[in-house]
Amino acid sequence: MDAFYASVEQLDNPELAGKPVIVGGRPDSRGVVAACSYEARRFGIRSAMPCAHAYKRCPEAIFVRPRMARYKEISEQIMKIFLRYTDLVEPMSLDEAYLDVTSNTKNQPSATLLAREICQAIHEETGLTASAGVSCNKFVAKVASDLNKPNGVSVIEPDRVEDFLASLPIGKFHGIGKVTEARMLQLNIRTGADLHNCSRIQLAEYFGKNGKFFYDIVRGADHRPVKTSRVRKSIGSERTLGEDTTDLDQINALLESLAEKVSIVMQHKDVGSKTITLKIRYSDFTTITRSVSCKTEISSTRDILSCLPELLKKSQAGSRPIRLLGITASNLVPRSEQTPRQLDLPF
Repeated sequence: MDAFYASVEQLDNPELAGKPVIVGGRPDSRGVVAACSYEARRFGIRSAMPCAHAYKRCPEAIFVRPRMARYKEISEQIMKIFLRYTDLVEPMSLDEAYLDVTSNTKNQPSATLLAREICQAIHEETGLTASAGVSCNKFVAKVASDLNKPNGVSVIEPDRVEDFLASLPIGKFHGIGKVTEARMLQLNIRTGADLHNCSRIQLAEYFGKNGKFFYDIVRGADHRPVKTSRVRKSIGSERTLGEDTTDLDQINALLESLAEKVSIVMQHKDVGSKTITLKIRYSDFTTITRSVSCKTEISSTRDILSCLPELLKKSQAGSRPIRLLGITASNLVPRSEQTPRQLDLPF
């Protein structure tokens, strides 16, 4: 979907149409941009940017609080449209999905025509626009989907894949983030062609286990199937503080609240976690994560909290001002598969 959250706000409030819209916190808050309209993007505003910075770039922008229930409602409507064409739909988020249309309900041999028909159906039934990438695998289709936004369809035929990837700036590769991009530029890897010239051994040396992934994708090799059900990999909660703090009592109180939220979701999902990660963003926006592996699966607030003192010691909490805290439980295990646990004394 094109600028999904912001587009929904413009759809529901026609007065916002054609104006720079920012979905997120207030401009005088410490919140961040969750999404923004294309009119706002022209000012260099992007997701995850502090709202105060976004306001400086575009004082006339209209700030709107997120309405997740409304976004989910429209997302479900869009997913139903997808399922009219194929059962092989893998949602990646509220506004994005992979579709395998090798076999489809329309018996249409052209994926390109199907993509255009689906985009048209979305527009007619929701009033929103979508963009699509069409290709022979998930990776190339994802990259293509960003080429012709908004309201466009981009097609990369199988015999064009390697040439297309060779000409692509390295920052446009899906899966290569800002940190990895900076590292590649240091190594003089600026385009897909430069990446293609690196051997598997070199990439493993530079990027560890991700080296094999980079080696494969630049050659257009991606054999991942479209999965109709995705196993949740993590459960987390985070909060931006009203003011930066070094107060450990305040920090621990907030962590207790976050741990309780994570625990409630884990118990609702009937899963336990083998890894707890603490996320800290300092006042200068430097962000760190510290993780610990648990001997047995945990899910209670008490157990999550017991992991945190060790992680806090590995940070500068208490001496360096903090603006955001987060807790994530990962390596999730269904309750039915959890191993027996020896309780601590006293019970």
